[in-house]
Amino acid sequence: MSAGEQRAGVDLTNLDQPLSPDAGATKRDLVDYLDAVAARMLPGLAGRPLTVLRILRGRDPFMQKNVPKYTPDWVRTVSIWAESSQRQVRYAVCDDRRTLLWLANQRAVEYHPALGLADDIYRPTHLVLDLDPPPGGDFAAVVATAHLVRQALADAGLTGTVKTSGAKGLHVFVPVDDSAPVDDVAAATRALAARAEALDPATATTAFIVEDRAGKVFVDSTRAGGATIVAAYSPRLRPGTPVSFPLAWSDLDGVAPTDFTVHTAIDALAGRDPWAETMPAPQRLPHELIEHGRTIPVARVAAMHEGKRRARARRKGS
Repeated sequence: MSAGEQRAGVDLTNLDQPLSPDAGATKRDLVDYLDAVAARMLPGLAGRPLTVLRILRGRDPFMQKNVPKYTPDWVRTVSIWAESSQRQVRYAVCDDRRTLLWLANQRAVEYHPALGLADDIYRPTHLVLDLDPPPGGDFAAVVATAHLVRQALADAGLTGTVKTSGAKGLHVFVPVDDSAPVDDVAAATRALAARAEALDPATATTAFIVEDRAGKVFVDSTRAGGATIVAAYSPRLRPGTPVSFPLAWSDLDGVAPTDFTVHTAIDALAGRDPWAETMPAPQRLPHELIEHGRTIPVARVAAMHEGKRRARARRKGS
């Protein structure tokens, strides 16, 4: 087979080039994987502003929000005002296989959709807790923390589902109904993180400042308010090209993140779509959970103030 071909009307080029020196995968492997998983992956991308991680030959990887000027007119896009940069950002919206294949041909390896839909990017459809191990941390500790999160959810009358991040952590997703505005979703996320930490503070921490985590698993409660998170089934630009893979809670203790790559994930799925199968229906967030979260400072804001306090203390001591 040649290094160029066409699928769904998309010209695919340079398919035999490696993605990166340590990816263990070519552009063809990326395209073949995304094509095979498209029906499962697209529901998590459709309707959402999309940020992608691209890697071009001879360049460092880069996150791309604004679509390039040469984007075909059949690729759906949406323009959203970005407060941080004070400009309009024109995002791709990946609703179909053709768009996914075009992005793959652009060497877009990672797919990070917004938690909100294009018509209201700041209204998350899911509450998400991101579990991040310390450097060199044991994945078993991340799994233990995921079970703490699941217990905290159950105690609040909620259920969620879990996937590998495709790196070294786990993501817990809780679909929420449209009754709670973004600030309430963010508050509930903080409350759940704090409750998971309280169940076993020797294992889990909500400390936003890295040096305060003391080798524990960080329960990140900041994924709200226009945030993105890597999609289920998305590849990651890591050695071996792992993918973010959905799991049953009962399977967590017997897997490692490196088990699932662009080469192995399709066989591991065995014709199933575990993300769709395990995702609960949207749930209403309990009022008391939201109220609890309102008493907890926003992590980034608290960390900023603490960083300034520590800087002042160091200056005084010098």
